[in-house]
Amino acid sequence: MGAFGSGDGVYTVQQAKAASASSADGYAAEQALKTLNSFYKPALKGQFPGYVSGLTVGKSTRQDVIQKIGEPTLPGKNAGAFDLYGADMGSPGFAFSYKQNKIREIRYFGTNVERQTNIGGITMSMLKKHWYAPSSTSTFKNGKTTQTKLTYNRGNYKLEFIFNSSTDLDHINLTTK
Repeated sequence: MGAFGSGDGVYTVQQAKAASASSADGYAAEQALKTLNSFYKPALKGQFPGYVSGLTVGKSTRQDVIQKIGEPTLPGKNAGAFDLYGADMGSPGFAFSYKQNKIREIRYFGTNVERQTNIGGITMSMLKKHWYAPSSTSTFKNGKTTQTKLTYNRGNYKLEFIFNSSTDLDHINLTTK
């Protein structure tokens, strides 16, 4: 009982479950890598991919953002604060800060649903393997959490990957150099 197959190819239910989980993990990692690589070229233009594409750091205004993706879920309370757009229905979350009404920084939080196929599956080792060494690395405290920032220069812009641990990507920032 608990085995299937014939001849030499007998598999236990546990082996089948492990194989299924392994292929699911492989799928999640493959999708996370696609997500990672989707940031590479748009960052050269000061943009993120997806439904915010076309919004450019240093050029687009708050009105451009609202016209493109609507009112923020949680508007910033002062000049330096971020307008927050929460992740929902498989759509990623974002935050925008402005300086003189132009986008100063965009933060990408990824999706909540199937997060492992999005930025939740991007690890430091995956990033370094596919994008090589970062332009700079720093560590800082954020409350009780120590975070590591890997910065990649992309033309006139910086992509900053903020990790809570080597396997837990919190968010990605896009700013000017």
